[in-house]
Parts: sequence; structure tokens; C-alpha cells
Amino acid sequence: NKLHAGAKVIFGNGLLEAEIIDTMPGGTRKVQFKYQGIFNEILDKIGLMPLPPYIHEELKEKDRYQTVYAKYQGSAAAPTAGLHFTPELLKKIEEKGVKIANVTLHVGLGTFRPVKVENILEHHMHSEFYMIEESEALKINKAKEAGKRVISVGTTSCRTLESAATDDGKIQASSGWTDIFIYPGYKFKLIDGLITNFHLPESTLLMLVSAFAGKENIMAAYEEAVKERYRFFSFGDAMILI
Repeated sequence: NKLHAGAKVIFGNGLLEAEIIDTMPGGTRKVQFKYQGIFNEILDKIGLMPLPPYIHEELKEKDRYQTVYAKYQGSAAAPTAGLHFTPELLKKIEEKGVKIANVTLHVGLGTFRPVKVENILEHHMHSEFYMIEESEALKINKAKEAGKRVISVGTTSCRTLESAATDDGKIQASSGWTDIFIYPGYKFKLIDGLITNFHLPESTLLMLVSAFAGKENIMAAYEEAVKERYRFFSFGDAMILI
């Protein structure tokens, strides 16, 4: 609450200065940065890896919270379902004849923000930037035309694919901002399966997987996970929904 418009914050012994320009809805702030040098290099030097609120320890190795196939800077978090994949595992998957397509979504605040309203239609998702290249869209469309399944690795990839999909189940090469909110009742246009971790209660991610697999199935899966002491959340275990 002290960060009102006009307030200034100094980071890294003066390497970076932030001035609050405006107070936005939902407790967010519009900020203007002042610095000398290259912004991303300054952030790497003085910044900390943004982690989910349930992780309280600082990561000593930044690569531990990154997928092996990450390419572009910009996301506030790693797509955690992808953390299960190693170069060796991806090679084995391809050797089985599975085609792998890559898409990009720069995860933002909306992924972490819990749903606090009684009526979920009143929940507002923050916009996030996505990109799907022509070559990757072609892979996906060829798979659909051949009657093969499109398995999304993570809710992040799912939201990207569903944002760019047409009503007839095709994917378009595109880039732009999406605020898609997937909850029970949503009709999936493209994906046939989903690999995902076990999510926080009252989260939009839990609603997304419930929309795909059905609330009863998801609750049964979570009960089994608790019973068998599976690991939950970002560094936890994964499940595949078909």
C-alpha cells in the first residue's frame, strides 16, 4: 500500500530505480524504470528468480526452474509440466515416431493469481503474450489431419493452442495477447490430451484440468495423489489426461 503513484524504489545500490506511475486494479502497479546500461543484464545481476508463493527457498541454480527446450526470454515462470522432460527423454519420444512442436507463452501474473470471487465469470485473467510459428502450426495440423492426437505439455501450452485454434480444430500460425480463461463447460477445439502437474486449490489451472477431464475425475485423481503421497505443485509429479 505504500507503493502509491509517485513513489520511488531503488534496487541494487542504485543500479535500478523504479517510479510508480499508476495504481492498477487488483493491486498491481505501472512502473517506469531508470537505469544505465542494458536492462536485462541489470536484472540478471540484481534480480531473483520469480517463484510461486509456496516455494520459500531461493534457487541456487536458476536452470533448475527452466525447461531444457526454453528459447525466448519474457516468461515470469517456467511451464512446470515441461520440467519433467530431459534431452534424453525427448529423443526417446521422437524415436517412437512422436512429432514434437514448440509454442511460446510468456506466463504472467494471471497464472499465479487465485480465484477469489464466488462467480468465476467475474474473475479477470491478465493478458499473456503467445507465439506459434508457421512450421510448428503445420506439424500440429498435419497430425490432426492424420487422425493423431495432440498432447499438450502443460496448461500453458494448452492455453496457447486453444487461443490460436479455429472452431474447426485447426491451428493458425500467429502471435498476440490472450486472456483466455478455461473452466468447466469450455469446449476444447484442438487438444486431445494434457500432461500436467497437480495444482493449487482455487486456481485457474485446477479449473482448466477439470474442464478437460471432468471435476469428478480430477478430484478422484487428487485423492489418490494425496493417499499415495505424490508431490504437488511446480516441482511435483505429473499426470497425463487423455
